[in-house]
Order: sequence, then structure tokens, then C-alpha cells
Amino acid sequence: MARRVPPLNAVKTFEASARLGSFVLAAAELNVTAGAVSQQIRKLEDFLGRQLFIRRNNQLVLTDVGRSVQAASTEMMDKLAALTQRLVEGSVHASLIISVLPSIGVHWLNRHLPAFLAANPDVRVDLRLEEDPVDFFRNRIDVRISYGEHLYPELVTVPFYRDRVTAMCSPATVAAGRVTTGATSSLLDEDLIHISWRTGFSSYPTWEMWFAEAGTPRQPRREHGHSVDTSSVAVDLARAGAGIVLGQYMLAQDALATGQLVTPFETELPLQFEYCAVHTRATARNLTVQAFVAWLAGFRNP
Repeated sequence: MARRVPPLNAVKTFEASARLGSFVLAAAELNVTAGAVSQQIRKLEDFLGRQLFIRRNNQLVLTDVGRSVQAASTEMMDKLAALTQRLVEGSVHASLIISVLPSIGVHWLNRHLPAFLAANPDVRVDLRLEEDPVDFFRNRIDVRISYGEHLYPELVTVPFYRDRVTAMCSPATVAAGRVTTGATSSLLDEDLIHISWRTGFSSYPTWEMWFAEAGTPRQPRREHGHSVDTSSVAVDLARAGAGIVLGQYMLAQDALATGQLVTPFETELPLQFEYCAVHTRATARNLTVQAFVAWLAGFRNP
């Protein structure tokens, strides 16, 4: 629904008159005639259907409604003046509210986001870690990093990366003989870490699917191993030596690069859905949103 606002010139004239307590002084500040000020005040009173001033002994006295309008109009003019000053001084920053899945936010985006900020020094981010679904309009979200294109069909969804999983564990787990590189038969049910995915992630690869892809079909007994409902926590358990996990590369990049995690097998499985950048159609022309989505697209799989 379209906003219904009073004539802005009339509001500006009223604010000056209320602040200075005089139509004559307001006219001098605004560089107009006193008659023009009176005309603007009548226009605002007609629009609101309320009397804003009472003339008493050549003085202007605000009515109760006038005091309420003065408070709101003064706040508006002060904010506009402050914004104008910052714009003139070149100190206004572009804000970007980013909503992201907790695992991706803590184990991937936080490691890469500094590069985006370095390339866009005028951008200030408000980073929110939250599960799907989120309310874009109530929470004024600019961009959401989500899993799959199906969660927000009414919004603009831009896929940018399809992650993969493979068996991962700590070097100590291999050294202890709990895993033999290349031999899937060495994996015991007791050492497997399972991930219990929430709604929307039901397509996440399972150990049963991984064993089938490896050419050694098997149905491991889930109750004999560990179960975790958060992928990043499962990866952390494997890194600490608690077992073997079907870990996502996105979440294990640092641990793999530093040797805290190893991948004893070549078998990999892609996630069914891609990670996506989601935004409203209203923000499609926002240059900061465009820059962030384009930056995410740079991570697209080759």
C-alpha cells in the first residue's frame, strides 16, 4: 500500500514555525514571505484535519496535536540534516544486511567476507546467522545465503556453488589404524559420524549412499555411531578425532589446508542442491546487493 504523507514543504514550514515560535521568523529562515508561511500551515492543517497553532496575543501556541507533529517533524528534519552533512562530507557508508545459514556463516563466509569488504571499503555489513525460513521484509534482509532454489520461490534466487562431501577424519585417526586409506572395509560403524539433517536438507548424502558410490554397498547401523544435527559440529568432531564424517568441503577448507583433516578415499558425492544468494526484487537494482551477489558468483564451481 502506498504511503500517505503530508506535503513535505508544508511540514518543513511548520517545523520552522514551531521551532522559532513565529511565522515572521520562519519566513526569514526559509526566505519566503510570512503570507507564504501561513498558506503552507493552512495546507498542512487541511491535510491533517487538525488545528496546529493557536494565535494568542500575537504569539503562536501549539495545540496538543501540534506538539505531536512538531516532535515527529523535528526528528525527521534533524535526521535529514545529519544525512545531508554526511553525504556532503563523503562519510556515508552503504549498509548490507546479510542473512546466512549458521554453518556456512561460521565456517565459510566469515573466512571469505574480509576480501569482499577490502574490495568494497564503503560497505558496512550486518551479518545474521539464522536457519531457514527467514522473513525478508520484516527483518529488512538484503541478501540471504540459503541452500537450494526452492525455499523462496517469490524472490530472486541466484545459485553460486554446489558443494561436495567425502569421508574426512583426523590424521591421528588414520595413524591409530581406525582407517586404512582406500579400504572402505576398514570403516567400522562405531567410528562413523552421521548428520541428522533438518527439513530442506533431506537430500543430503548419507553413508549408505557413499558406500554405494564407492562400489561397496553397505547399510551401516546408525545407532552404533555418533549422530549430530549440525554439519559444522560433525566436521569439528572428526577433526578432534571422534570418528569419520561425510564432511562438506566448504566447511572443512581450513582444516584440510592445515592438515587437521585428511580425506583417505577418492569417493565424493555432490549435494543435491546448490547454495544460493536470495534477495527481493525491490533490491535487484541496489548496487551493493549487486556487488555482493556478483562476488558470491565468483565461487561458482568450475
